[in-house]
Amino acid sequence: MRTRPRRAVVAAVALFAAVGALPAAAAQDQHRQQHPSHGGLSATIRYTEYGIPHILAGNYADLGFGTGWAQAADQVCTLADGFVTVRGERSRYFGADAASDPALSSATKNVSSDLYFRGVREAGTVEKLMATPAPRGPSQDVKELMRGFTAGYNAWLARNRITDPACRGADWVRPVSVRDVAARNYALAVLGGQGRAVDGITAARPPASTAPTAGAPDARDAARAARDLFAADSADMGSNAVAFSGATTANGRGLLLGNPHYPWQGGRRFWQSQQTIPGKLNIAGGSLLGSATISIGHNAQVAWSHTVATGVTLNLHQLTLDPADPTVYLVDGRPERMTERRVTVAVQGGAPVTRSQWWTRYGPVVTSLGAALPLPWTTTTAYALGDPNAANLRASDTALGFSRARSTDDVLGALNRTQGLPWVNTIAADARGHTLFTQSQVLPRITDELAQRCSTPLGKVTYPASGVAVLDGSRGDCALGSDPDAVQPGIFGPARMPVLKDAPYAENSNDSAWLANAERPLTGYERVFGTVGTQRSMRTRGAVQDVSAMAARGKLTVRDLQEQQFANRVPAGDLVAADAAKACAALPGGTATGSDGKAVDVRAACGVLAAWNRTADTGSRGALLFDRLWRKLPVAQLWKVPFSAADPVNTPNTLDTGSPAFTKALADTVTELGAAGIALDSRLGGHQFVVRNGKRIAVPGGTESLGVWNKVEPVWDPAGGGYTEVTTGSSYIQAVGWDGGRCPVARTLLTYSQSSNPDSPHFSDQTRLFSAERWVSSRFCEKDILTSPALRIVRVRS
Repeated sequence: MRTRPRRAVVAAVALFAAVGALPAAAAQDQHRQQHPSHGGLSATIRYTEYGIPHILAGNYADLGFGTGWAQAADQVCTLADGFVTVRGERSRYFGADAASDPALSSATKNVSSDLYFRGVREAGTVEKLMATPAPRGPSQDVKELMRGFTAGYNAWLARNRITDPACRGADWVRPVSVRDVAARNYALAVLGGQGRAVDGITAARPPASTAPTAGAPDARDAARAARDLFAADSADMGSNAVAFSGATTANGRGLLLGNPHYPWQGGRRFWQSQQTIPGKLNIAGGSLLGSATISIGHNAQVAWSHTVATGVTLNLHQLTLDPADPTVYLVDGRPERMTERRVTVAVQGGAPVTRSQWWTRYGPVVTSLGAALPLPWTTTTAYALGDPNAANLRASDTALGFSRARSTDDVLGALNRTQGLPWVNTIAADARGHTLFTQSQVLPRITDELAQRCSTPLGKVTYPASGVAVLDGSRGDCALGSDPDAVQPGIFGPARMPVLKDAPYAENSNDSAWLANAERPLTGYERVFGTVGTQRSMRTRGAVQDVSAMAARGKLTVRDLQEQQFANRVPAGDLVAADAAKACAALPGGTATGSDGKAVDVRAACGVLAAWNRTADTGSRGALLFDRLWRKLPVAQLWKVPFSAADPVNTPNTLDTGSPAFTKALADTVTELGAAGIALDSRLGGHQFVVRNGKRIAVPGGTESLGVWNKVEPVWDPAGGGYTEVTTGSSYIQAVGWDGGRCPVARTLLTYSQSSNPDSPHFSDQTRLFSAERWVSSRFCEKDILTSPALRIVRVRS
């Protein structure tokens, strides 16, 4: 955002006047804290309610410095843990066989995580990308942000005592380098590609010549495993977002509601801030930890959010090996030798571990994509993993482009220029009433024609089923091509991306681009982007029902967005709860037979289901009963009316409540709740909660399969009282609009709160707001920041 020079001067005068007006004791406390080290960087951090920092700086390095300092103050242990991961040192500090950091890769054990990330480091991968000129590599502004972030994080470490018990006194909390900060961004970029296959990359071994030859993977089993692997992404990290155009709103301006579903613990948490360089940048929102840019946010003119996309960010090439040497593969009849990378990692209390990784022109040799999808390396065949995001360190430039945008066209322009987003869609709205949906991802350039021409027998099954292409690596003409408008070779260019502009509503809930607007379906994209004409998730169906009705009603305001976020409607309940209650009441003798063969009295459940209000509010009675019942039903097998592509929002429907599977699930649910001592008509919030500093905080919302917009995924622990802890779900939520003034109308909520330190006053304050379905009013303009009753101003220097 551009700020007129006079406004910038006025803001600066107001700021420094406020600093000078601080009480003497506060000023002395500031002086004790804010002189970290040397290096010439500085920033001013204005904290408002809920510990939200508004970082004011003179340039990008200073802005990075303030961001690194403030993130460390809130999240030092989580950040430090992630830096141990990308340095390949988890085995050294935490043991080789301990469970690894799930935030930055799929590695099951520390040793495989370390072997992978140490290999990345020793190959100089990140340094090479940092040295690549923009636009293929990061811009100078992003490099300055990273340099400043590094210095700010280190300065906070040097000047502050860590109180968080997660890492207090730990020797693994150390200063970091720019390489570490960049490597963390790299890990997020490859999360859906190499990061998904870390165990398979680090376990790859050439077969001994005398070893029996393993059979090829069963094609149909592999297709099912690949489909399930990618379908699981929306359960782990999902999201909803909707943009409404001026044609639907009360004042002709746009509206945006972003509801990303991300982990509640660990290194993929969001952290909230505002970043300002007068005259150059003014942006507020949520950043993924370790990032110096805003990931999801708004400025004075435009707002955006992301949802995890269906595009498959990897592919496989099946290699034909030299019969005399399994580390040599043939391309057009000519032999090429694999590159061996020997990697050694230190191990706590034991000898170092050294293993080799094997690389080809297509990428690393991989022996599995998860436990359910083995890819055996035999004497005749191996598989190489292609991941175009292994050459992508541009996501920060994309985010910076969004931050500077003044319209949805600028957002799309930033995507087209930088092509930096690895695994998300973008939904945006602006103050002039425009909307945007686009699936602008970095995807391997696999056209349906290429897949048809070059798929191996395995690929002929996996590609249609899941979008995972398995191409013939022995043919040079089966390499990925290039689009002339693509930033890097081997990916699709901007012209091939699914884009929907200026629709009355544009919505996504992690299904493909097809029904971003049900009245204006998107088609014509390649299978690797996602499907067309296939069954949508319950969450997509419920979301499209809700937002299309809102658009048709019109006259929308930010208040309507807030109500949608916490409507907590259960679409699955609307579909079947009434029929379930009737079927329950009709059971002879009021009993049903459970899976153990015993008859169970279910009469009380019938009334609870009938009386339930079909919501997942904390006060809803019957929501818990329906939730546990729904999880036990083989729903995909029980619909009387099947899916129809002609009516994708309303089909399938009508549950077969006469099926023995229904009555068995009902009996098992009543038994389960009774054994846990949980009344069938309990309030949901009494048994769906998190514990913070010894106190229960009720959590609204519901699981993926129920279709609730406000998605949460807690852990079922009947001995502990029901659902405890939340693994993923609603995270940094924003409802943004404009009223014609200089300040956007924005309400935000960081569900798990700003700090993971239980000693912080901001450890659970926004979590309590989330429980009460309350919001934070954004303080975006200077007058709002400086009049905050919680204002605390901190000046940091190096």
